[in-house]
Amino acid sequence: MLPFLFGAYLLIEFLEHKASDKLQNALSKSGNHGIVVGAILGTVPQCGFSVAAANLYSGKVITLGTLIAVFISTSDEAIPVLLSSPGNAGVLLKLIIAKIVIALIAGFLVDFVLKARHVQENEPELQDHNVLCHHCGCEHGIIRSAIKHTVSIFLFILLVSFVLNGLITWIGQDTISKVLLTDSVFQPFIAALIGLIPNCAASVMLVQLFLAGSLSFGSVVAGLCTGAGIGLAVLFRANRNWKKNLLILLLLYGIGSISGLMIHLFI
Repeated sequence: MLPFLFGAYLLIEFLEHKASDKLQNALSKSGNHGIVVGAILGTVPQCGFSVAAANLYSGKVITLGTLIAVFISTSDEAIPVLLSSPGNAGVLLKLIIAKIVIALIAGFLVDFVLKARHVQENEPELQDHNVLCHHCGCEHGIIRSAIKHTVSIFLFILLVSFVLNGLITWIGQDTISKVLLTDSVFQPFIAALIGLIPNCAASVMLVQLFLAGSLSFGSVVAGLCTGAGIGLAVLFRANRNWKKNLLILLLLYGIGSISGLMIHLFI
């Protein structure tokens, strides 16, 4: 697993250093095509894009539909975790396609409804991406950052696997399935709730539960659609309209839950 995980993070760090500003500029200058650009670029695994989208929305540079599209298509640590295990290429491709489609539909619907209702955005305060994303360690070289991310995520994967195996041994697979409502139509709602945690732990846990067979594909899609990484936390800091922030959070949860439920039932 380690060589694949390191390779994935080495690629991510390369993109972070070489293409991050270009991706953010592309989003800020996308205009009427913002939703399409956001949905596609949001799938690129790097820490700064959802943060940039939150800042751009707070500065009234992009629409709410574009912000939602970016948040939905962002997968945080899910992509490198899936890449670290050989044989998951097909699942990863299905996941990315599903998230892009959901992001496009949701983004266009949100902007259409807001435009039809003539909703005006309040004037918020724009924050600096470099200040808000200092946690990612992007100021260091790509090798050092890649090693740091690889070690931290690998240790967390081991921890999650250890806890899951311990729970299976201690309380049994059937009990875990009941807690996670396995095969239930309510499971996507639980997964979507887990995805809202603004931390890489949420996406790692969701992927590990999916690979262990405890979550359906629809449920992991639901959780990863709501999992916007640190971007959601930055939105609450950059945009001082807390009522609107809560509405965005509820909207994201609703879209992720319903989308996951549809996949859970029909695909």
